[in-house]
Amino acid sequence: MSQALHPMLNIAIKAARSAGAIINRASLDLDLLKINTKGPNDFVSEVDQAAEQAIIETLLTAYPGHGILAEESGRTHGARDSDYVWIIDPLDGTTNFLHGFPVYAVSIALAFRGQVQQAVVYDPTRNDMFYASKGRGAFLNDKRLRASKRTRLSDSLIGTGFPFRKGDNFKRYVQMFEEVMQHCAGLRRPGAAALDLCYVAAGYYDGFFETGLNPWDIAAGSLIITEAGGLIGNFTGEADYLYQREVVAGNPKVYAQLVQILGPYSRVIKADEPAAATAAPTALTPEQALAASAAPAAGDAAKKRGPVRIRKADVARDEDAPL
Repeated sequence: MSQALHPMLNIAIKAARSAGAIINRASLDLDLLKINTKGPNDFVSEVDQAAEQAIIETLLTAYPGHGILAEESGRTHGARDSDYVWIIDPLDGTTNFLHGFPVYAVSIALAFRGQVQQAVVYDPTRNDMFYASKGRGAFLNDKRLRASKRTRLSDSLIGTGFPFRKGDNFKRYVQMFEEVMQHCAGLRRPGAAALDLCYVAAGYYDGFFETGLNPWDIAAGSLIITEAGGLIGNFTGEADYLYQREVVAGNPKVYAQLVQILGPYSRVIKADEPAAATAAPTALTPEQALAASAAPAAGDAAKKRGPVRIRKADVARDEDAPL
């Protein structure tokens, strides 16, 4: 890396490489790994924990006064009252890793007063280092990254991620998937959101959307996208996506078209999602899907429910998102 990097970014890169070395060694003999289950289809291995420990030790050795928010250990390390918080996913794509499918990454971001300032996403299988400092551009190794220039969604390749946790609304996602699929050139789902976001920044994808993501899944990738000239937000195009558990990204033209399609499915503008909805018509439009899910019960039609925003305090009560 020839250009002069911010000192904090240099430490993040050092931490990511340390974690990547642990992951690569473990990938040589996956049968020996001890694996625990956090929930249905949600796994954590001893590699996740060892990689996270290596990252935290590297960061806190350099910056002992900083805070830590990590996927496996939460806020148990570092200073709790610091303006600087490192947001860490030691192994994004654990399920891929456990099956030997070589699409996974280390994700490290540094937020200052809630704004991401430094970002690293490291793909250890390809030795690809995506990184960015706020205001200084985004890079893959030594190559400057630029979002794609496609203007029509119909010509675009879109990335996504399937819901897999208990409580995820699969019917809602299938409707979104069908709607986007009919308007784009192709959909891809490799299974590591941190890399997916970097692929938008690199122009491999023209756009990306997913639900159910946590801050450590998207913090680093979000800065890399914006520094590459892309846009990222929640399904209604607002900038508080870190806490909304929904994200859409893309080059500016494709992003706008995806927001138009995905907006009606946003949790931000929906009060709730009924546990058991009546069967919907097969040709349901996004607007009809929103109306059906938010429709008042019979006899209560005169009452209208106003917009509801998911607050950070609400997210803190979700066991999958300890912020």
